[in-house]
Amino acid sequence: MPPVSLHDELAAELAERDAHGLRRSRRLLETPQRARVTVDGRDYTAFCSNDYLGLAADPRLSAAAIEGIARYGVGGGASHLILGHGTAHHELEEALAGFVRQPRALLFSTGYMANLGVVSALVGRGDAIFADRLNHASLNDAALVSRAAFKRYAHNDFDALERLIAATPARRRLLVTDAVFSMDGDIAPVATLLDLCERYDAYLFIDDAHGFGVLGESGRGTLAHFNVASDRIIYMATLGKAAGVAGAFVAGSNALIETLIQNARTYIYTTATPPMLAHTLLTSLHIIAQEDWRRERLRTLIAQLRAGLAASRWQLIPSETPIQPLLVGGNDDALALSAQLAEAGLLVPAIRPPTVPQGTARLRVSLSADHQPEDVARLIAALVHPA
Repeated sequence: MPPVSLHDELAAELAERDAHGLRRSRRLLETPQRARVTVDGRDYTAFCSNDYLGLAADPRLSAAAIEGIARYGVGGGASHLILGHGTAHHELEEALAGFVRQPRALLFSTGYMANLGVVSALVGRGDAIFADRLNHASLNDAALVSRAAFKRYAHNDFDALERLIAATPARRRLLVTDAVFSMDGDIAPVATLLDLCERYDAYLFIDDAHGFGVLGESGRGTLAHFNVASDRIIYMATLGKAAGVAGAFVAGSNALIETLIQNARTYIYTTATPPMLAHTLLTSLHIIAQEDWRRERLRTLIAQLRAGLAASRWQLIPSETPIQPLLVGGNDDALALSAQLAEAGLLVPAIRPPTVPQGTARLRVSLSADHQPEDVARLIAALVHPA
């Protein structure tokens, strides 16, 4: 019997995905990222973007990008440690550090690269990483790449976490967590986690991808939301969600940032992000700090959605953030409900395993300050009284 080719194996695996309703597909966005978009030739109201403050298509950011191109060109041209670290990057790092009230900040190309770089630079063999089971995939991959002992605990099970930390003989202990969990929308109790770190000589790495710009005074993020500060905290946030552009940064002590510059492979061995993006983000950061109405609108829309869906047959998972997951259960049911909403001109993605646990397929409603109350009212009506 001839051996099965790689391509035949891949085709069989894809067919298996199809059979279980797990095949992912891409839509073609034809307009700027807004609450109202044109996708695959049809107009929709979209509830599937991480553009929480409605800045991705803000004309002030477009103008800043054009100004940045005129001043710096387009490409970064080299890694940061060769000749790619420019004035715009330096100014943005200083502004970000000041905004989140940390001594220094360091830019990365993406949040995924930031997580991989930080974790693998700080821990390795002989160390231990403790992680919530609902953490983002990038944190899990970072733990595996680091080769440290990887110990996971059930979501928010802090008794189990304490048992794990207390039992470890590891030289260095790093607790890693989403600040806002991307598929549930709940906020990690940072003070509780920090208390455990202080009692067991561990450090706390916070991934604030979905909290930066949205939570806390002037959008300073989850640490400001809880009014928590400690030199045991290592802070990461992304710049392609609420900030509306691209990239990520890590903030903390001078010793931390210098160590990452020397040891974080995803920082050292890649071309610097285009300086025009850093220049654009300076404008974005100013808007985030000054325009509180965007966060106020989000709070209003969140309250409207939760009140309106109280009568729905599907349960909204508790969340006070723009991520509002509607628990459906089965993969096929979630896909069918998403398709039904799309027919009504409403884009809401169905999230299925392995992104979420088996049996918890859901619609992930993402709200933006670019939405209007009438947009949310349409979504409520379609879910409470489906066709």
